[in-house]
Amino acid sequence: MSADECSTPSDSKETPASGYGCVETEEYQTVELHDSKNQSNGNCSFSVKSNKDDEPAIPLKAEDVRLAPAEELWSTTRDKAVKLRMNASELSSEPPMTVHQMFMATVQKYGNSPALRAKKDGTWVTLTYKEYYQHSRAAAKSFLKLGLERFHGVGILGFNSPEWFIADVGCILAGGLATGIYTTNSPEACQYVAENCKANVLVVENHKQLIKILQVRDQLPHLKAIVQYKDALEQKSPNLYTWAEFMKLGENVPDAELDALIDRQKANECCTLIYTSGTTGNPKGVMLSHDNITWTANSAGHMVGLKMGEEEVVSYLPLSHVAAQVQDMWISMRFAAITSFAEPDALKGSLANTLREVRPTSFLGVPRVWEKMQEAMKAVGAKSSVMKKKIGDWAKGIGLQASYNAMNGDSSVPWGFTLANNLVFKNVRKALGLDRCKACYTGAAPITKDTLEYFMSLYIPVFELYGMSESTGPHSISCAEGYRIMSCGKVLTGCKTKFDKPDSDGNGEVCFWGRHVFMGYLNMPDKTEEALDAEGWLHSGDLGKHDDDDFLYITGRIKELIITAGGENIPPVPIEDALKEEVSIISNIMLVGDKKKFLAMLLTLKCNIDDNGDPTDELTPLAVEFCRQHGVIASKVSEIINKKEPAIYKAIQEGLDRVNAKATSNAQRVQKWTILPRDFSISGGELGPTMKLKRPVVSKMYQEEINQFYGE
Repeated sequence: MSADECSTPSDSKETPASGYGCVETEEYQTVELHDSKNQSNGNCSFSVKSNKDDEPAIPLKAEDVRLAPAEELWSTTRDKAVKLRMNASELSSEPPMTVHQMFMATVQKYGNSPALRAKKDGTWVTLTYKEYYQHSRAAAKSFLKLGLERFHGVGILGFNSPEWFIADVGCILAGGLATGIYTTNSPEACQYVAENCKANVLVVENHKQLIKILQVRDQLPHLKAIVQYKDALEQKSPNLYTWAEFMKLGENVPDAELDALIDRQKANECCTLIYTSGTTGNPKGVMLSHDNITWTANSAGHMVGLKMGEEEVVSYLPLSHVAAQVQDMWISMRFAAITSFAEPDALKGSLANTLREVRPTSFLGVPRVWEKMQEAMKAVGAKSSVMKKKIGDWAKGIGLQASYNAMNGDSSVPWGFTLANNLVFKNVRKALGLDRCKACYTGAAPITKDTLEYFMSLYIPVFELYGMSESTGPHSISCAEGYRIMSCGKVLTGCKTKFDKPDSDGNGEVCFWGRHVFMGYLNMPDKTEEALDAEGWLHSGDLGKHDDDDFLYITGRIKELIITAGGENIPPVPIEDALKEEVSIISNIMLVGDKKKFLAMLLTLKCNIDDNGDPTDELTPLAVEFCRQHGVIASKVSEIINKKEPAIYKAIQEGLDRVNAKATSNAQRVQKWTILPRDFSISGGELGPTMKLKRPVVSKMYQEEINQFYGE
């Protein structure tokens, strides 16, 4: 992309929201803490550094360390505390904190700093940390007024917004279990989550989401009220409230009543449920404690060098997913960051505009987001003049070399780097809204080397994260100080990794230890015992290994392994990614062949997405260009499939031949493939909320095509 194709975002207006006035906070002093009250958590000595200018005022009085008696590392009961995985290392021995204590620590020192920003009628409206805290208290009192019971759920169903945050935090302050529900869930899936968490209140975004709940309301015996936080109510119903009505409900609840409830909360008790977007069976409710959240936010933020009161992120990924929630809500709260909310159609195109306006200091995208950005930039580049293309290719060659130098600890840059930076890289970063970005991250699903190298060529390294809901998000993190391409970085400070049953190459099941490890699955002791072994290690289900420098590489997933009829174990992702890199018209791939004599593939082509997020029959501009380069005039997926367009089918087969030539055994060679008429999507059910492939679902949907591979 050349300088001519990059535009500078115009400054947007910002309006402060009206607040609730000052927040009274206690004065805390620095002391050494000894956990004398709770012997069952071990005789832990909490050594605490003196406060620095860039640190919040952490509550350090001995009575502020609140731990409930606990004998076991796990629990599946909503009101049962757990023993914390604490040891002598500096971060592992940090004083346990509740969410309220972490929030108060930030409010005390950064109360007047902006916390949440959202667009209203085209203008940014801001809540400060004091206002955010007071709104959360008001919501907590309203939940109590509606009859929220201790350790019962508040389900939140809607796109990211200040109301989402306030409902979540308010629920926790009121002693409930904050529970995100995916907006893509069917009414039946919403009913399962709401009933499983015994939700007393459901908070929905709009009429579309409300309808889902009304359809299953008679199957929710614990439900006492519904709150709609956007738009006017289209119909009146008993115990149905607008957001404004809801926020006023608790005005007469005494502050002392709420404070007493907050004071009884313990750091090793559950406060949040993350429901796994499982590909088979019902989702599992991952129980996260106050300490899981506050400790992980602290450790992750320190590991990547966040500065108090200086960070800003854009919230757009589903908050019901652990990655978005930990970054957007909890790390931001711990480090007094600003969270700016994208528009609901962010993933349909408006995210680019929000990024240019906000200019975040860090950005997290799932692989499909980075791929879409790559495709969009390539499409623009394809329309450039010959001269611009030459300049772009020259600059990207320099950028890739400079990025690899930096990755390998070499501070030197190739000749011409300064010119390339001024002509191309700076303008690209500005056009993407990433010119203030100190770190770009990817996680939640595997990403291809091709996409990583594309952004490295623009001197924008994208750092991989790795973790799961059961580890409160991150377990390993890549950062500027240490990363390797295709590696997920190094273990979170204060945590440990081991590899169970390693093979001769060191590949084993990745197991986690640390204070980020979850409490257990709600009401599922059998599943919990499958995930946590007798020593308390969390078994991820992923295969991985360390290199000589302790960088973690994920090499496959145990449940995804294809075991051929000959008994060979084959991880599908490397083969799928290799073909995507060889043939750019391909969008998604699923390798099949479990218990079969050979491997085969289901392929989809790159197509445009409509306003509802559904794939269309229209090829993307890059796919059209691919066709043109192979002498084919086509603009639709159906045209290629109906004609079995020889040149395109030949190009795909030749790409597959190159992949097969690198296979380590005959069993790993792909023998058959077919192009599906429709790309995979979240709405279609083939992809999860973070665009991760749901293999069992795809296998069931396309069983007929798979059977044809094997003459069944």
